[in-house]
Amino acid sequence: MRLRIASFVIVSALAAPLGFAGGRVQSLEVRILSTMLTADDGIGEWGFSALVIADGHRILVDTGAYPDTVLRNSRELKVDLANVPDVVLTHNHADHTGGFLTLRREYAKTNPGALARAYVATGIFLPRIRKDGGVITRMTGLKSEYESTGGTVIEYSDPRELFPGVWLTGPVPRKYPERNWSGNGRLRNAAGEIVEDNIPEDQSVIIDTDRGLVVITGCGHAGIVNICDYARSRVRNAPIHAILGGIHLYEASDETLAWTGEKLKAFGVQNLLGAHCTGIEAVYRLRTLLGLARPTAAVGAVGGGFTLSKGLDPGSISR
Repeated sequence: MRLRIASFVIVSALAAPLGFAGGRVQSLEVRILSTMLTADDGIGEWGFSALVIADGHRILVDTGAYPDTVLRNSRELKVDLANVPDVVLTHNHADHTGGFLTLRREYAKTNPGALARAYVATGIFLPRIRKDGGVITRMTGLKSEYESTGGTVIEYSDPRELFPGVWLTGPVPRKYPERNWSGNGRLRNAAGEIVEDNIPEDQSVIIDTDRGLVVITGCGHAGIVNICDYARSRVRNAPIHAILGGIHLYEASDETLAWTGEKLKAFGVQNLLGAHCTGIEAVYRLRTLLGLARPTAAVGAVGGGFTLSKGLDPGSISR
């Protein structure tokens, strides 16, 4: 069912569930296209983007910070995004959405279906409030421009299975009091109240495999423990085989890292590729706390990644 509201087109996730029933992913490749470090080629930035290929389904998770970073890195790395139909935006921040329009417009020149479906979670379009009281509606404008290219935005509030074994969490409940975001931003919620902006729309990609769950995050603002706990309760109660992406612990205290490591160890985490806002020191602390080693816990770099068959390949600079 399509609902036309003003000039926007919204695909109703409640009326038309996105996914299919059951199944586990047998082949998985994740390639980082935006983060601060570079492995061998490409440019670094404070941002995140990764290409996920799960049993042949190609999904771009986030789009980096600067408009052309992911475009330039994908070309440098010889990664073709023209045949990627789906893009997931984990949350509203500019360092994850900066390349969204550039990539859609560039690849639509050769394939109108490239990056033509964008998946977002409820809360991403809430007005953000500046310190001077002004209202920021950047994501609403971005949505309108994207739809003018023929793209479709799919917004939902619950976990959805996009393809067999490939899940989006939707907004993650904050069971544990993790404060994995910076600043004291504010937003106007659905009730019209101005409240703290804890990035309520933050979502992650969960890949269900025979080895356990693979968790792919943009910043993990909902808290990596909350995310893993929710994935185990809503997707499958299985060990966490890998955590890949940013988990916003670069400012975390020793006490927070110790608590996080204890919880993640209980989830059976076997691999960690900490990129973007995870923090270099935090990755090394978690490596020790989780009982992992260099081949299974590393700092993520542009060009690096993970495969289900071979594990981590963080790139030469962080190997």
